[in-house]
Amino acid sequence: MSFQDEFAEVNGIQICYRTTGNQDGIPILLIMGLGAQLTGWPEKFIEQLQQNGFWVVWFDNRDCGLSSKTQGGPPDGSDLLLRASAGEEITSTYSLSDMALDAIGILDHLGIPTAHILGASMGGMIAQTVAIEYPERVRSLTSVMSATGNPDDFTPTEEALSALLSEPLEGKEQIIAANIAASKVLAGPLWSETYAREMAEKNYERSFYPEGIGFQMGAIGMSGDRSAKLAKLSMPSLVIHGEVDPLLPLHCGLSTASAIPGSKLVTFKEMGHDLPEKYWPEIISELLNFS
Repeated sequence: MSFQDEFAEVNGIQICYRTTGNQDGIPILLIMGLGAQLTGWPEKFIEQLQQNGFWVVWFDNRDCGLSSKTQGGPPDGSDLLLRASAGEEITSTYSLSDMALDAIGILDHLGIPTAHILGASMGGMIAQTVAIEYPERVRSLTSVMSATGNPDDFTPTEEALSALLSEPLEGKEQIIAANIAASKVLAGPLWSETYAREMAEKNYERSFYPEGIGFQMGAIGMSGDRSAKLAKLSMPSLVIHGEVDPLLPLHCGLSTASAIPGSKLVTFKEMGHDLPEKYWPEIISELLNFS
């Protein structure tokens, strides 16, 4: 299936997005993670959502893919991450609240009053922020391999942290090889080298903008701990986490589920910081319970 990039002026910037499915279907907005383009959502996963009656909307976050890029040099992502992890207050170019407003802008652009919101990793943090700041727009919240922003929960393995903060390389083949290697470190035992290479090549050709990660890390660091605000949510909520996630370990998912009243926690034994095809049917089944 071929999906078409479209563009919308929202929140003072341009956001690239895609949609698929019947517009009379169940609207679901997918929000991707740090430095990941909308192509980070597997096409077969999108197709399965559509086949189950969802009208799927997904997009490039700002400073990623084909969406607007922030002018000027990016902040030092490594420095921001260390300072935020130490509990220091961070000031950066924009926050997760700004990125949440981008997501709301896409819903407004498409005339969608309410939607199921599903976010992965940083996208889960943005989805949580949407639920906190725009609860009237959220049918349900699904936070996948994400965290509350509590700095005490951020305990990645050294290998995963190195993969996240690796220095940008030059040259197509080196960059693709590095992305494949990083995906292997972050993923669980169901990692596929064939799929990783396919995505690394596709993403490089579509957009290569490593500078965006610094801006996005600034947004994460600036936004702080959401635990107290998550405790006030009342919409149906699902927390999905991999039991072998090396970047945001399982306790991040446990903390998120504990923070959100009445949320359901689903963990997968062979899931790392990825979204293995093996678990898609169960994930979609859980989403359908909300619809």
